[in-house]
Amino acid sequence: MNTEDQEHSHLRPGGRQHNQKRFTAMAYKTLSTPKGYFVLIILSFILGYITHSQTQIPPDVSDLFEHNEFSNKCIQPVPSNHVRQTVLDRVFNGTSPFQGFPPPHITSLLWDDWAKGWGSNAPVFEHLIKQVQPRVIVEVGTFLGASATHMVGLTRKLGLDTQIICIDDFRGWPGYYDEEKSLKMVNGDSLLMFQFMQNVVKANATDSILFLPFSASTALSGLCDWGVYGDLVEVDAAHDFHSAWVDINNAYKILRPGGVLFGHDYAWEGVRYAVHSFARLNRFQVRIDGEHWILY
Repeated sequence: MNTEDQEHSHLRPGGRQHNQKRFTAMAYKTLSTPKGYFVLIILSFILGYITHSQTQIPPDVSDLFEHNEFSNKCIQPVPSNHVRQTVLDRVFNGTSPFQGFPPPHITSLLWDDWAKGWGSNAPVFEHLIKQVQPRVIVEVGTFLGASATHMVGLTRKLGLDTQIICIDDFRGWPGYYDEEKSLKMVNGDSLLMFQFMQNVVKANATDSILFLPFSASTALSGLCDWGVYGDLVEVDAAHDFHSAWVDINNAYKILRPGGVLFGHDYAWEGVRYAVHSFARLNRFQVRIDGEHWILY
């Protein structure tokens, strides 16, 4: 047998069968010993653990992955000077919610001065307002309106006629209570919306600020359907990854071309992961300004 025949002998039917028999005999001999049996048990355990610890995705649910996609289809934007009336018509039957405010039964329950916020006067607001010169600002997560009223002051100093749309369900969060100041709950209502409105009135900003008292997803979906876009859109709502991820994706849909999407709470891990995931997916860079993040 020449060298080539030796190298390829295992490929011949007889050679393959001989090798298989040798391997079977060796395996049987090894596993027949107590030590081999013990090794077999350990390997079986490891293989079973790995198999069952991994999430099994049935082949018939692949279509569900489509729900991880966010449609970018909103209607054509309405002119900026029509934004306020559009929101009034869609949400408040064409009448300002500040008309006749506050109702008599609420007046004695509100604080005259309580505009608590977190990072509400941060330099990022002035930086971006000077840069973008926005005619419409959308704020996702407004709480008591501290940053919104601050932005009104900044836009007025620059001579801008800017409309700010504040999105918040004004429910706070489960177990919310402020040790410094708080509001009495009336029939399950925390009165945060009324305190927000009180703060807007005190800032003489009722012509510059409107609000959507709904969840972030519901409100942003509404703006998308109505053609209301923002030149600046701030996301400052929930801190967990899934909520932040949904808010950022929905907020991006209503950002005007050339506008800036930014947000607060970069220190929170869930927010940070959502921001960088979105930036990677959509080829943005992330810039940090204090506790705020900016996509550009």
